[in-house]
Amino acid sequence: MADLKHRILMVSDFFYPNFGGVENHIYYLSQCLLKLGHKVVVLTHAYGNRSGVRYMTGGLKVYYVPWRPFLMQNTFPTIYGTFPIIRTILLREKISLVHGHQAFSTLCHETLMHARTMGYKVVFTDHSLYGFADVGSIHMNKVLQFTLADVTRAICVSHTSKENTVLRSGLPPEKVFVIPNAVDTAMFKPAQQRLGRDEIVIVVISRLVYRKGADLLVEVIPEVCRLYPNVRFIVGGDGPKRVRLEEMREKHSLQDRVEMLGAVPHASVRSVLISGHIFLNSSLTEAFCIAILEAASCGLLTVSTRVGGVPEVLPDDMIVLAEPDPSDMVHAIRKAISILPNIDPQVMHDRMKRLYNWNDVAERTEIVYNRALKCSDQSLLERLSRYLSCGAWAGKLFCLVMIIDFLIWRLLELLQVLSFGSKLDGNT
Repeated sequence: MADLKHRILMVSDFFYPNFGGVENHIYYLSQCLLKLGHKVVVLTHAYGNRSGVRYMTGGLKVYYVPWRPFLMQNTFPTIYGTFPIIRTILLREKISLVHGHQAFSTLCHETLMHARTMGYKVVFTDHSLYGFADVGSIHMNKVLQFTLADVTRAICVSHTSKENTVLRSGLPPEKVFVIPNAVDTAMFKPAQQRLGRDEIVIVVISRLVYRKGADLLVEVIPEVCRLYPNVRFIVGGDGPKRVRLEEMREKHSLQDRVEMLGAVPHASVRSVLISGHIFLNSSLTEAFCIAILEAASCGLLTVSTRVGGVPEVLPDDMIVLAEPDPSDMVHAIRKAISILPNIDPQVMHDRMKRLYNWNDVAERTEIVYNRALKCSDQSLLERLSRYLSCGAWAGKLFCLVMIIDFLIWRLLELLQVLSFGSKLDGNT
């Protein structure tokens, strides 16, 4: 391990008290980096009345900047409006490296842009997969191409995610590292007593949205209940597709066999998982899926769609994969039920402790930081040449955005000097 310790600014619109894969990743990675001796500060937007500076476990300092979320927990894109406060935080905390998370995060993109203008080294972690054909993906890919044109290093959570990010952004593959997510195995433990198999319980914990395959569940659950009278489902999560699941339950009279829990707090996820034998993931796209790790750590056999980076997550004997098709998923569940007698939850938990560890993730991330900080500094003209390569028209627009950003930075520096000088004159 390197002796050099860094002062790192983690940036994302997604953080506590919101819960999800990105939020957990930032929190656990920050805690482990603190234990390694680094200084870590988190920058996010205000959540309700949670605003200002807060401290979390381990002395983790969090700036809840008083901007309200605009759409899907993202702040309104201002391009330059966030520069003054971001500059103040970077200077006040004496940051040496900025680490942004998630391509959806407006705050992440703007902070990385301003940090590069100020000469900081920046690292970006991509947590999701995106397409290439729909309007939303085309727009997001162009934004990502702009941000990553001048990023120092990038991290992806799976090899599939790396391939997707490289294709979308045009980033050189040698700049992109693969570091998987992990799971807190101390929190996700199997039940002390093994469940009986007279009744088989299948657990689903997911946001009930299209991307998570909620429409697949509507077709899969009734068929499995028809084939196996002793199977019961527990569905945790909320979202726009919840109505469809409730309609399915009414239509097939499965009220006593399909339990709808609604939104499940992260602290209660384990208690739901240990009440089941099989964990079902029906996602249509997934870069990694931390939920699978949590279920496996609790000793559940996983049935999942074969999408994105999911096949990379668990060994073949701990997961049954299926195509995102109702009939194939039903077949996979039948296979999982047949091999349940061979599953020992405690053995699965012990294997997960060896396979996935946040300390290992932090150490590997530290190596990326060290490589990023060793990169040579570049002038504005050298950086602008990268933006020009982003497209005939887009490249020129990106260059204009960065030139204006550079001028604003110089103006802020000048205003600080003038303000400091006026204070000195006033004191004299």
